[in-house]
Amino acid sequence: MSAEVGTVRKRAVVYGTVQGVGYRVSARAEAVRLGVSGTVRNRYDGTVETEVEGDPAAVEEYLSWLHSGSSWAKVTHVDVIDIDPKGESAFRIR
Repeated sequence: MSAEVGTVRKRAVVYGTVQGVGYRVSARAEAVRLGVSGTVRNRYDGTVETEVEGDPAAVEEYLSWLHSGSSWAKVTHVDVIDIDPKGESAFRIR
C-alpha cells in the first residue's frame, strides 16, 4: 500500500514512568481522535515506542501529546525521528 502525498511518519521513544499507567491505551485514543495511523508498544527497557503516520499537523499534535501522555504517566523526555510512511490506515497497540 503506498502512502499518500503529504503524509509523514515519525518514530518516537517515550521515557519516564510510561508503562503500567494506561499510556498505550491513551496514545491509541489520541491517535484515533486525530485521525492518524501507526502503532504503540512497550519496550523491554521500560520505554514506550510509537510510530505515527498521517497529515503533518495531526502528527505534530500527536507528538506534542506524547510529552504528557495519560493522566498517570510521568514523561521525562521523548526522542523523535523521521521515517518513511507505510500507508497504514489504522492505529494499533502491539
